[in-house]
Amino acid sequence: LYGTLVDIHTEENRAVWDKCAIFFGFYGVYLTGEELERNFYDILNRRKAKAGQSYECFPDIPFVEIIGQIFKERGVCENVEKLSIQVSQLFRILSIEYIRLYPKVLEALDYLRKKGFRLWLLSNAQQVFTSYELAYLRLDKAFDGIYLSSDYGCRKPDERFYKALIEENNLDVSKCIMIGNDRETDIAGAKRFNMTTLYMHTELTPK
Repeated sequence: LYGTLVDIHTEENRAVWDKCAIFFGFYGVYLTGEELERNFYDILNRRKAKAGQSYECFPDIPFVEIIGQIFKERGVCENVEKLSIQVSQLFRILSIEYIRLYPKVLEALDYLRKKGFRLWLLSNAQQVFTSYELAYLRLDKAFDGIYLSSDYGCRKPDERFYKALIEENNLDVSKCIMIGNDRETDIAGAKRFNMTTLYMHTELTPK
């Protein structure tokens, strides 16, 4: 998604954490932005370490769950799920400098569908952010299926993430092509299944 179909730039700076900390304060959780950021990454790193040790080495922990854990650890028990979604989306909106489709993306996907191709999205992404961004960009109806890593607890190049898509849709990998802008995730993961790949070098391709 990001870097292949969508051009996006985010800045998760101190101002973003400071403003999200104000939201927490509205519900009786008094933290500075710095404290909130530190608390978030402490929880994230602990959960990543536990996940990596127990089943695989490319875990993906839902952002919204970490936010919820912060609320609970600070004594907030009511409406935690709703509040966590709100904070997560506030964080994302504040951090986005811009988000837009690359030129002709909708037309290209529509062309492929009309030619008889089936299209799936396999993205290292947070459901609480990306499901709404897909709707905003009018991509939510462009695929036969959408797979977001936070829903599966693992991310590309983890074989389990690819395997979920392949097995759930009974795909013949010899007839599939993986298109992506990251050699270490998109391309490397697909090659483990001997899948044809198409590498796109874009502004968001990791160095």
